[in-house]
Amino acid sequence: MKHLHLIIFVLLALTMNISCTGQSGEKKNAATISDQGPVEVFYFHNTRRCATCNAVEDITKAALAEHFGNKIPFTSFNLEETEGKEKAEEIGVAGQTLVIVKGETKINLTNEGFMYARNNPEKLETLIKEKIDPLL
Repeated sequence: MKHLHLIIFVLLALTMNISCTGQSGEKKNAATISDQGPVEVFYFHNTRRCATCNAVEDITKAALAEHFGNKIPFTSFNLEETEGKEKAEEIGVAGQTLVIVKGETKINLTNEGFMYARNNPEKLETLIKEKIDPLL
């Protein structure tokens, strides 16, 4: 029984040590994000687009213009065209995607974009600003 308690204690101590070590690594990574190059926003879509697809693009453009002027470039790519396919491969996306990129940092906002673009565009706009601000 004493051995079981000792094993549980050791496993608990190791788990806590690993979780604390992982957190300190995140802080280092956040500090080096500013050295990774410019922030860019990309929207990948197909040729046939629904109202939500168009709304994601429109809200993203409007949010970037309102909060960042022309400081953050926005580019929309059609995945069914050569240029769109090549850029998608370069960034590592496979389908319709709204992504913020800074160097190796990629923030995928696709789910939020489709969730909020038509029903709560203010929330999507706020989320875009919140995700980009720390990258600047």
